[in-house]
Amino acid sequence: MTNPFFEDWTAPYGAPPLDRIRPEHFAPAYDRALAEHSAEIAAIAGDPAPPSFENVVLALEKSGRLLTRVEGVFYNLTSAATNEALQAIELEMAPRLSAHWSAISMHPVLFARLDAVHARRASLGLDAESLRVLERYHLDFVRAGAQLKGEARDRLAAIAQRLAVLGTQFSQNVLGDEEDWALPLSLEQMAGIPASVRDAAAAKAKALKLDAPFAVTLLRSSAEPFLQYADDRSLREQLYRAWVSRGDNDNARNNTGIISEMLALRAERATLLGYENFAAFKLADSMAGTPAKARALLEEVWTPARLRALEERDALQALIAREGSNFPLAPWDWRYYAEKLREEKYDFDEAQLKPYFQLSNLIAAAFYTAEKLFGLSFKERRDVPVYHPDVRVWEVVRDGAVIGLFYGDYFARPGKQSGAWMSSFRDQQKLNGDILPLVTNNSNFSKSDPCLLSFDDAVTLFHEMGHALHGLLSQVRFPRLSGTNVARDFVELPSQLFEHWLEEPEVLSRFARHHQTGEPIPKPLLDKLLAARNYGQGFATVEFLASALIDMDFHSLPPGSDPLKAQADTLARIGMPAEIGPRHGAPHFTHVFGGEGYSAGYYAYLWSEVLDADGFKAFQEAKNPFDPATAQRLYQFVYSAGGTRDFAQAYRDFRGRDPHVEALLEGRGLLAPAA
Repeated sequence: MTNPFFEDWTAPYGAPPLDRIRPEHFAPAYDRALAEHSAEIAAIAGDPAPPSFENVVLALEKSGRLLTRVEGVFYNLTSAATNEALQAIELEMAPRLSAHWSAISMHPVLFARLDAVHARRASLGLDAESLRVLERYHLDFVRAGAQLKGEARDRLAAIAQRLAVLGTQFSQNVLGDEEDWALPLSLEQMAGIPASVRDAAAAKAKALKLDAPFAVTLLRSSAEPFLQYADDRSLREQLYRAWVSRGDNDNARNNTGIISEMLALRAERATLLGYENFAAFKLADSMAGTPAKARALLEEVWTPARLRALEERDALQALIAREGSNFPLAPWDWRYYAEKLREEKYDFDEAQLKPYFQLSNLIAAAFYTAEKLFGLSFKERRDVPVYHPDVRVWEVVRDGAVIGLFYGDYFARPGKQSGAWMSSFRDQQKLNGDILPLVTNNSNFSKSDPCLLSFDDAVTLFHEMGHALHGLLSQVRFPRLSGTNVARDFVELPSQLFEHWLEEPEVLSRFARHHQTGEPIPKPLLDKLLAARNYGQGFATVEFLASALIDMDFHSLPPGSDPLKAQADTLARIGMPAEIGPRHGAPHFTHVFGGEGYSAGYYAYLWSEVLDADGFKAFQEAKNPFDPATAQRLYQFVYSAGGTRDFAQAYRDFRGRDPHVEALLEGRGLLAPAA
């Protein structure tokens, strides 16, 4: 069989031949890649020459090139275009890959050589980036159990393998529940739904081949607009209950047992490595440093956010009463009445925005912002292979030179995980030649013609573009330090910071144009949008913080705790308003249980928001949202620097000081009285 993974890739910039790669190519590709990498590791460990930076660290960085190539494609396909064949391979490979990496990180001879180089690091005359990569490698090995011996070493490897399988099963279960549920709707049942949302629901019903003119699904981009606008309260309740029950239904995909086992295994892993609990282990290698510091930030924001949310709740309940109803506000009512109250308070209906927020224009707006800040230009390429017809590819140029390819995959479809994310088929590096990054953004917008976005959808697009720029602008030597290979509570800084430019009048007036007339968004509507920007921040902040605190509590519990009881206990302890649900309930909390990712790390979005809110103030203080000097510092110390320096120092180098939390509170409108 001809296997694309064993060929030279001749597409532009060595892009993978995604149009030719099939599920049956992965097993032989993985077999060869793992064998080659194992042989390379054996050669590094068995090198008779004294250990040096070159024959240990550089050799490790240059090893596993075929494995990197295979995994770069495989994990993008399993998240964006999976099927039964790929899911079966994913479950089969999860323990094999875990065992492979455990064998490397726990290789006693290999670690002894790395440890010897690390011990002499001060006398090696290394430049700053080389010293950084040496220190990161050593820490990676130690945190993976390299210093353990005997039964403890074997047990840690077994835990890692089991966790890899469980995380894969968790994500597949959530995807299965999402894809198995749809709510067919008649025209009468769409009462209250604005035209743009109705068009998306019609396209959804057609795509699913349902015997109904409209449909909504459990994807956030489909469910939230229905909850926001649908007049039929019983349908809102039906959708909401299904939405929050993903992974917690009476079927073979129930995730509660997986959660319990994962929490117990993570706790045991932390104990083996000498930590009090998994949260302490995870945060030891973060900006926060300790769970206490992360929790302190969460709780500092929780108090004003909860008070604001209670004010919002009372205002919504009063609106229900004014309309002549007497039922208590429920979670499936919040978005609906919040939208009504927004229109009443600000004479602002968010549905009025959608005709001006066309996907193609918002992509252009993100590109324009990147051009103004960092001198980038984007040229669409139709000769780069893709895995689905919806995927678009752009060549990215800076200072006259191509710096990478950007893949945009924006629409929801079967086989694609929910949510939005950035990934890459290949990371930037200069160790094995000047390797250009191949970066991808994924979203789950409802496909329609034209595709019109809500304001939140537009923010999501800018957020993921910020991540993409972090990968595209990377200018480092070592793969280990490239792009987004940074601390979890730093990685959201480039993405969340980039969101701010969406609200800049210069961007909105240029790109928020009516999809039919081409007219720019009217200034009165733009003024109303900006005036209402902090409306509902109590709700938004509380639903996020609840999930972050649940995550932190989960990973501070002793083994054997009941996760759903622990979740309920956390919500009771913090005084969670009954009318608001956590943004992510435990059984579908893929950030935390779909792999290691944000486990004990969901707080990172708020930690990074302290940085991004304070960081954008640097542009405000310069009285220019595109101030060249500030943008150059941002490029130099954040977007292009990868993991080449301490992250707190990187922020200080950009901003000139440490961040102030007040900027976050001000940005969310939690310092001022309720509007």
